[in-house]
Amino acid sequence: MKRLNLIICMTLTLLFLLYFPTISFAQRGGPPASPKAAITQTVGVDTIIKIEYSRPGVKGRKIWGELVPYGLAPGNKYSDDKPFPWRTGANKNTTIEFSKDVLIEGKNLAAGKYGIHMIPGKKEWIVIFSKNNSSWGSYKYNKEEDALRLTVIPLDAPHEEWLSFGFDELTDTSAVASLHWEKIRVPIKIELVK
Repeated sequence: MKRLNLIICMTLTLLFLLYFPTISFAQRGGPPASPKAAITQTVGVDTIIKIEYSRPGVKGRKIWGELVPYGLAPGNKYSDDKPFPWRTGANKNTTIEFSKDVLIEGKNLAAGKYGIHMIPGKKEWIVIFSKNNSSWGSYKYNKEEDALRLTVIPLDAPHEEWLSFGFDELTDTSAVASLHWEKIRVPIKIELVK
């Protein structure tokens, strides 16, 4: 009798364990539309740069100038009707973290973690490093929280279905961080402080 109870108990436990992941997955509604990602790069001996972001897909849409408008996005109920920059990805803020002080396009930026926002343009993009790194998107973006704001030139690039960040042009003292999505690459030069 004890053995039969043990077998029944083990069978029920096994069935529950096999069934539970199915319930959990169904309740979430499947994988996220814009999965999370992170990339880390060491420059020089010990300067660590980490970018965390969510990766929306093109999915047949026109991205630049439509899904992501040129200039500030028009206000909406989440932004109290105030125009706002692009969150540089999807979901909560895209963040970039530096373990040491760096130069971004020749301008000083202290070590720390920043929210990245961008204002796309047809010929130039404004890149914003915000001291506020914990917002959900850019709806409540506040210019007074800017740590650094600069202008870069976007480049034509091969099609990239899922938004991505990467590091190119590595040297002992610098790297170029790039956002790449659809047919645009936005390079940002990062140098070590001497």
